[in-house]
Amino acid sequence: MATVLLVRHGRTTANASGILAGRTPGVHLDATGRDQADATARRLAAVPLAAVVTSPLERCRETALAVVGQQEQEPESTVEPGISECDYGDWQGRALAELAKEPLWAVVQGQPSAAAFPGGESLAAMQARSVEAVRRHDADLDARHGAGAVWAAVAHGDIIKAVLADALGMHLDVFQRIAVGPASVSVVRYGPHRPEVVAMNTDAGDLSWLRVAPPAGDAPVGGGPGHAAS
Repeated sequence: MATVLLVRHGRTTANASGILAGRTPGVHLDATGRDQADATARRLAAVPLAAVVTSPLERCRETALAVVGQQEQEPESTVEPGISECDYGDWQGRALAELAKEPLWAVVQGQPSAAAFPGGESLAAMQARSVEAVRRHDADLDARHGAGAVWAAVAHGDIIKAVLADALGMHLDVFQRIAVGPASVSVVRYGPHRPEVVAMNTDAGDLSWLRVAPPAGDAPVGGGPGHAAS
């Protein structure tokens, strides 16, 4: 089975000012976000990536560029609209403090599967298209590069939370329990029996062990021996 690294973009000017950027064009990494992206790129430099797939929005493309720039051999690079930010519709560009007063805010927090943004998309639709895109790329890279392939999907907080919730078998209504920080790395393997969530929301630590081919699809009874740095 291939391994996908779900990488959130680094901090942006909108993140720092409490604005819901959504799909607003021209939202870039700020200085902190560039540092975060560079640090994540250095972590991933220990892992030869078969591909880097990115959301089309600038903040993700800038993060993906940092990741590609640290690779010894340049991986395939693909822009994937399926992992673009949620279409927040009329909420886009507004302050989070202001949005928290809207009746829909409580639905987004407590029953996300019922949340649909005015003039935009529902969180259920966002999850469906992002999970489809990640699983499609994973199956293609596994078929072309073999079960030891490792690739990165550079996307957004809600996108990665939704993909992780699916991999964990969680209902979308509890996906807000998952935290995904800027430039964090989460690790998922889609095995023959079930997805395996190897790590979530990491922002430090050695990743060189990912060079080793993944184990067979059966879950290790009792927890298994874990991995060792290569």
